[in-house]
Formats: sequence, structure tokens, C-alpha cells
Amino acid sequence: MEEQIVVRSLAALAHPHRLQVFRALVVAGPQGITPGVMAEGAGIPATTLSFHLKELMNAGLVTQERHGRNLVYRAAYDQMDELLGYLTENCCAGAGCAVEASTAACGC
Repeated sequence: MEEQIVVRSLAALAHPHRLQVFRALVVAGPQGITPGVMAEGAGIPATTLSFHLKELMNAGLVTQERHGRNLVYRAAYDQMDELLGYLTENCCAGAGCAVEASTAACGC
């Protein structure tokens, strides 16, 4: 995966509404969700949602397909997997990235 695509993807996910929408699409699975259902569930106005979906699509994290009169949006799982693979390979320098249970707790 090219570094520019990684930066674009991470920038797209760096907004609370876009992250919320992307998570909803991942949970929805391959059948996807219409904007109306997303707007209602997320409490985001339709025009704002449209802007955020466009940003996620430009980053390659979301796809759009027309079904009759409706648009259906889906998470682009292949792009998500490539992004996670890139981060794991390049940010962990090939080492395991798992945090051990004993060090994961802050003890607060």
C-alpha cells in the first residue's frame, strides 16, 4: 500500500463523524446501509452525512452502489485490511504488536 493512500485513509478516519459512520458500515457487513438509515442512527444531518461519506469514498474506505432509487454504502473491507496490514508491518517494524495483559492495564 502506498504511503499517500495510508495518509488519506487515516486522515479520513480522524474525524469523529467519519469514524462513527465507518464503524457503522463495518458492523452492517456486506449488505451495507442507506444514507437515511445512517443519518437516523448516527443523528447526523443528511447534508453533513453526505460530505463525510464523500470523504470516506475519496479515501477508498467506502463504496457506493445504486439499488433502484436508493444508494447503498458499504465498508471497503479490502482497503481496511490493507491499511491494517500496512500499519502492522511498518509501525511495529515486523515485531508482534499485541500488548500483554499485564502491561495493558493502567492500574487506575
